[in-house]
Amino acid sequence: MGLNVRKDFPFLQQNKKIIYLDNAATSQKPRQVIDTLSNFYSYEYSTIHRGIYESGERATAFYEEVRCKVARFIGAQSDEIVFTQGSTEGINFIASTWGEAEIKAGDEIILTQMEHHANLVPWMELAKRKGAIIRFIPITSQGILDLKVFSTLLSKKTKLVSITHESNVLGTLNSIAEIAELAHQVNARVLVDAAQSVPHMPINVMDLAADFLVFSGHKMLAPTGIGVLYIRKEIQDHVPPYQFGGGMVKRLTFTEATFVQAPHKYEAGTPPIAQAIGLGAAIDYLNGVGLDKIKKYESQLCSHLIDGLSEIPAITLFGPLDELRRYGHLVSFAVDGIHAHDVAAFLDKHDIAIRAGHFCAQPLMSILGINSLNRVSLYLYNTQEEINYLLDVLHSLCKK
Repeated sequence: MGLNVRKDFPFLQQNKKIIYLDNAATSQKPRQVIDTLSNFYSYEYSTIHRGIYESGERATAFYEEVRCKVARFIGAQSDEIVFTQGSTEGINFIASTWGEAEIKAGDEIILTQMEHHANLVPWMELAKRKGAIIRFIPITSQGILDLKVFSTLLSKKTKLVSITHESNVLGTLNSIAEIAELAHQVNARVLVDAAQSVPHMPINVMDLAADFLVFSGHKMLAPTGIGVLYIRKEIQDHVPPYQFGGGMVKRLTFTEATFVQAPHKYEAGTPPIAQAIGLGAAIDYLNGVGLDKIKKYESQLCSHLIDGLSEIPAITLFGPLDELRRYGHLVSFAVDGIHAHDVAAFLDKHDIAIRAGHFCAQPLMSILGINSLNRVSLYLYNTQEEINYLLDVLHSLCKK
């Protein structure tokens, strides 16, 4: 059982003792991505869009080809793809542009109880400025959204539903298409935080019926400092530029500015050129392995992990476990009588890296009645042998 990819990851080859299980936070990088970055900086580097010379035009072609790769990767059109620093900037982008323009006093924004801070704070701050109201879709005891309650929250006042595709705490995969269909019946827009799902499974924005969608490169084998914001073409006229400066101006006088068409009107200044090219290499790598294969393999690992953790009486698991056995790549748990940070520190002494804390989801933790958890998050390079070792170490901890 395995995808035979570990040889491609220098970090794993150099640190053979380390079992890296914090992939929901960030992923390791394959040699193919590292080499692409090194080659670009060493032999191909130039700024883009402005240089009327060969290396500049070549760099521009590389950059714009990545935009096309991203579009194909998520089933979008290339002019619907905007490069950002990451998911957080993408959400702030929409809150600061579309939200500022469209949200009025008394309007309602629907979020969920399982959102990451990045999909909570921007909307909370916008609501304070605008006098808008935020509603929350509750979760059930199994960690699944209560869509019956969601249907009662929707009204003509609802202007936006902003929702995670996959919870970074519970691993819950939300029914975005169903939620979007209901939201669109009241003419609300739908923003999807896909930071946890895009790296692990095939995504099609048309099937999801999303108006906006964000994800980050660093969670999917790409460099930090690069993310993607999808803006559905039909609503781009309602989304003003996020920043202003060079590269997005069509004509400028001392009194008036007009802007180029999307997506370039949303990318003022020098963009993250090398990071975007690294993202393109990461997409090539994931496509080469196959996202369907990755999803299947990770779900097998996740099922094995859940089975093993369930056999330790001192451990309490969180999330929809039956569903996670089918599609999951992360599992959160608590150990009776031991703080999550102490669990993580104990595992670190055995060369196992996991996440401990509230995972930037403090409101969800309050719903769960706990202040911190441990999280094991998997990716395509993890193995069943690593899971077995983790389980052995946790058994030894819980016997003390």
